Amino acid sequence: MTLALSSDAQNLLFRDARTANTFTDEPVGDDQVQAIYDLVKHAPTAMNQQPLRIVLVRSPEARERLVGLMSPGNQAKTAAAPLVAILAADLDFHEELPRVFPHATGVREMFAGDEAKRIQSARFNATLQVGYFILGVRAAGLAAGPMAGFDAAGVDKEFFDGAHTVLAVVNIGRPGENAWRDRLPRLAYDEVVTTV
Repeated sequence: MTLALSSDAQNLLFRDARTANTFTDEPVGDDQVQAIYDLVKHAPTAMNQQPLRIVLVRSPEARERLVGLMSPGNQAKTAAAPLVAILAADLDFHEELPRVFPHATGVREMFAGDEAKRIQSARFNATLQVGYFILGVRAAGLAAGPMAGFDAAGVDKEFFDGAHTVLAVVNIGRPGENAWRDRLPRLAYDEVVTTV
């Protein structure tokens, strides 16, 4: 079967892409991040929730605060990356529902009255958006280095208002020397897919 994307585009987004561990010092501009967001803002979310919130860490002071909250194995690469994005789920996403899902009256109140449902929905849907964000970085010709090794509560306290769940910290830039590890094995189709 032929896929709609060209083979080059498929390679850029999937086959050749890897998690980058080193980057060049070429800066990542606001215009590049804006283009990435404009591409990935259409990621699917239940009831158009869009709970993903992004903090771009640019200043040396903010970078130092973040590096101190990273696991030891992630500190040096986070300190050296041209740009770092903190991706979090806004647990108060429901406040925007009257604007982004206007045809469903009462949906804001439904989530306001059920904290456990709201948190679960925010985490799930923002995680979908994180995946799209990483693909958007790749589509922009950049490399992403997503990480989960950090003090999530500390990052939330330092960079958000406590009403978020930090999902990932992503280093972004042009891949540097020895940026990639060897491709690790992937499970085969028959190991993953079952037809019933």
